[in-house]
Amino acid sequence: MIKKQAKKLPVISITGPTSSGKTGASIALAKYLNKKGVVCEIVSADSRQVYRGLDLLSGKVTKKEMGKIPHHMLSVVNPKKVYSVSDFKKDAEQAIGAIHARGNLPVLVGGTGFYIDAITKGVVLPEVPPNNTLRKKLEKYSTLKLCETLKKLDKKRYEKIDTKNRVRLIRAIEIATALGKVPKLETKAKYEVFDVYIDLPDEILKANIRTRLLERLKAGMIREAKKLHDSGISWKRMDELGLECRYVALHLQGKISKNEMIIELEKSTWQYVKRQRTWFKKK
Repeated sequence: MIKKQAKKLPVISITGPTSSGKTGASIALAKYLNKKGVVCEIVSADSRQVYRGLDLLSGKVTKKEMGKIPHHMLSVVNPKKVYSVSDFKKDAEQAIGAIHARGNLPVLVGGTGFYIDAITKGVVLPEVPPNNTLRKKLEKYSTLKLCETLKKLDKKRYEKIDTKNRVRLIRAIEIATALGKVPKLETKAKYEVFDVYIDLPDEILKANIRTRLLERLKAGMIREAKKLHDSGISWKRMDELGLECRYVALHLQGKISKNEMIIELEKSTWQYVKRQRTWFKKK
């Protein structure tokens, strides 16, 4: 039972690069603490797992893997909607508040660094409304030109961002442009955070990435992507929904072969791992 009179209520934060074993570790920890009388509930901090219909595409934990451990912030948003870190912060803090109200311990798990920081460090995000005129202009830019523009405006954000995610690039440019300068993110931590970082040697992590990818393909990841597109999600939007969505969509459009898709996914996922490590090392 968590004592509610504490000044800052506790949150366990489990982070690390993709395929490092965060999900399994969080469930094992929750089960262990449950036996000790501390009831845990897991809160996902993943920018793609919030979307419905991206189960294999985002590598979501399965019902079987969850066991009896409650999970939150999974499949909560229609993939047609652009879901920002501000949206996540509001919804995740509401979920964490409800967990604390039940006297339980929240375990925050994920590899999306900005999402993790929004909760654990209480990052206060700048309130910048959408600028549709600027967005229409930026949407005409090539991805390379978006990267160059952001690099000039906010080099630090450029170094951490997914440089193939046009939605995030445009939003970052929009914020820096609106504020007239690089936004200084303030922090106002509201939880007592216990950090756990998980990583593996490169060769083991690379093997895990490949194994996990092949398992998801065998389980029907391409069918899931086709179903997503058939439901009304455009190819353009699928390109914005993460690496798996991006490359499987290219394969479904006949632009790359299945083998090319696998090679590109392994390569791009490893590049993503390096960005994740850079982010967490700076923290």
